Amino acid sequence: MARQSKPSRKPGGGEARRKATRDAVAHATRTSAARDAAKAIAVPEERRGTRGLGGDPFTAELRKREVLPLLVLHFIHNGPSYGNQLMERISSVTEGVLSVNPNTMYPLLRQLESRGLIEGRWEHPERRSRRYYSLTDEGEAELERLVREVRPFLESVASSIDEIVDEVYGGE
Repeated sequence: MARQSKPSRKPGGGEARRKATRDAVAHATRTSAARDAAKAIAVPEERRGTRGLGGDPFTAELRKREVLPLLVLHFIHNGPSYGNQLMERISSVTEGVLSVNPNTMYPLLRQLESRGLIEGRWEHPERRSRRYYSLTDEGEAELERLVREVRPFLESVASSIDEIVDEVYGGE
């Protein structure tokens, strides 16, 4: 029997629906067995990368779609930041969905700096303890571009997650 399409959603969706979506996503990301199973199904082991985001197809797609540079530039726009702080902020705001390790973050920061989008300064130049990054004018322009261009992708991810929540949990 063919499945009937669902009626279109009401605008707004309500805070309860958004909370249910956030809760479902947070729960799913904490389930390592489900993540491992998704990796095994989506990408054969011999093709999985060991660098950066660990070969996870979901996070690899987020990176390909420039979500990581968007987040880095966004957080730096809010005030000078250093690498570990950026990794913690990204993990926190994505509730662990996008976990970035130093092997991904620091090359990205060097790349953004070499492109003139951010400028780094050592907190204590004589000790090289922390390197704080600030946004340049070029970085502001790039952030504006990414805000415009990445949004449709993020909205499609959110919509897909809403569909999954609707399908699995119904109107709870």
